[in-house]
Amino acid sequence: MLFINSFLFCGFVCLISQIILDNTKLTPGHITSILVVVGAFLDTFSLYDKIIVYVGGGALVPITSFGHSLIHGALAKANSFGLIGILVGMFDLTAAGITSAIVFSFIFALIFKPKN
Repeated sequence: MLFINSFLFCGFVCLISQIILDNTKLTPGHITSILVVVGAFLDTFSLYDKIIVYVGGGALVPITSFGHSLIHGALAKANSFGLIGILVGMFDLTAAGITSAIVFSFIFALIFKPKN
């Protein structure tokens, strides 16, 4: 049942994104930003952790998980280090993903020729 819940959650996030894309003048960049903020908002009120328990890894795949990671790390480190912990916590949990995205983007830019 966990696989079905995971599939349905990811599909629901994609469905909402596609509906917004088709019916508004928002660009994919806007929608991505909205989904990161939604994930952060849900984690602020400890709702995203409940979604993860029910849905499993499917909640960790969509872009909403990035907002969850940002806020989750910031709140965890803020309890220990105060105001500076907010910035430290955000980069602590997301550093590997951001770094790999930058490195792989650079490598692919060197390998592949861009279209005109």
